[in-house]
Amino acid sequence: MPSKQASLVEFGPDLSVLTDAEREAYVTCRENGVGVREYARRTDRRPGTVGNLLRRAENKLEEGSA
Repeated sequence: MPSKQASLVEFGPDLSVLTDAEREAYVTCRENGVGVREYARRTDRRPGTVGNLLRRAENKLEEGSA
């Protein structure tokens, strides 16, 4: 019986549509549970900038799943 190989998409959203900054923010904050302010401190960004990265990432991921 042939084995079915799982694609990466089956394990979660396709993050390849994101920029490096969006992907890093999304994975760190949404998948690993780090707070926006904590992530902002770690990356020397403003919390608003991190929020914008997350918003763009989530919009792109929603568009890709539609």
